[in-house]
Amino acid sequence: MKLRRIATLFLAAAIFFAGAPAMGATFEELNDRMDTLEKQNQELREKMRQTDNKIEATAEAFESKGSRADSFMRKTEIGGYGELHYNNLSGQGGAADKESIDFHRFVLFFNYDHTERIRFNSELEVEHSIAGDDQPGEVELEQAYVDFHVNPYFTGRGGLFLLPVGILNETHEPPTFYGVERNPVEKRIIPATWWEGGAGGYGRIVPGLTYDLYVHSGLQTSADDNYAIRDGRQKVGKASAENPAATARITWRGLPGLELAASYQYQDDITQGTDKTAGNAGMLVGHGIWRKGPLALKALYARWDLDGSGPEAVGADEQAGYYIEPSYKITPKIGLFARYNQWDNQAGNKGDSEKIQWDAGINYWPHPDVVLKADYQIQDNENGRDQNGLNLGIGYQF
Repeated sequence: MKLRRIATLFLAAAIFFAGAPAMGATFEELNDRMDTLEKQNQELREKMRQTDNKIEATAEAFESKGSRADSFMRKTEIGGYGELHYNNLSGQGGAADKESIDFHRFVLFFNYDHTERIRFNSELEVEHSIAGDDQPGEVELEQAYVDFHVNPYFTGRGGLFLLPVGILNETHEPPTFYGVERNPVEKRIIPATWWEGGAGGYGRIVPGLTYDLYVHSGLQTSADDNYAIRDGRQKVGKASAENPAATARITWRGLPGLELAASYQYQDDITQGTDKTAGNAGMLVGHGIWRKGPLALKALYARWDLDGSGPEAVGADEQAGYYIEPSYKITPKIGLFARYNQWDNQAGNKGDSEKIQWDAGINYWPHPDVVLKADYQIQDNENGRDQNGLNLGIGYQF
């Protein structure tokens, strides 16, 4: 500071002696000017220091945002699946012909790891390509739940989730199953795809044996649709929760290539208190999957028992079905299958409501996550209202 002031004095003196005669400045005025210059110099240095601090803070902020963005991307998982169907079916016995092309599903997954033990999962779906007034499609939130992993024996779950019933309900991406359309037994009896809102948990009992147990919102069937199970799904959209339900499953995978599972659901009132002639309902589902090299065999049985005079009057007190599906992979990319399906949503009336459908076809996987499908279906329904014909499809997952 002393050197800077001495230099300033020398500079001021030079200016003074050079210009004093012309300017008529005194030593007092020159000293005032030097003080002014020193003050301005200090103000300039302070502004420069503040600018340096702002630049450093901005750089730190950018670095922090970049770090947060990188952390977010590492914790976030995006996926999805979709499928396009072409159906060319000939109706018989009063059933309508069907010739259509439909982008049946477009689905996106968004998952996020809050911590190593807390994970969020979601699934958003658009059905039939376009939704809105007088449009054929729907926008649906099929999953939005949080898992709390405690240990291998228990993980808690809360939110909106797919129920642990059957084979397709939780795993239904197109490359994972045979046939263009999902099998009719799991669609009409279980009914896949089926999600509810609630809480529960899952985990391991012993090696090879696992469990699932949930309490959740339930169905709301009606006499207007003969207490059809599929029509009773509320999809957790301002759903009535007067009568919740509970679902439990036990799964055994104790041998390589073999899976056996049984699920049971109970609901105290399947109409949510809107029908005094209906009462409680219970569903039992059992399935087995066996794989040995290129061979595979799937089998499933599902049954509902509805209490009350209302369901009994229309035969809906018993609703049941089963299917058997053998398949064979000619190569890792080409597989053949056949499936026998039998189901009845009014089995209690012993009438002409039973439905039978044969399916046979081929899957081609040019990539493990992309599949081309073709199958032919033949129906032999007791009421004579059949739809026979060809189905083509393309599906993907990522």
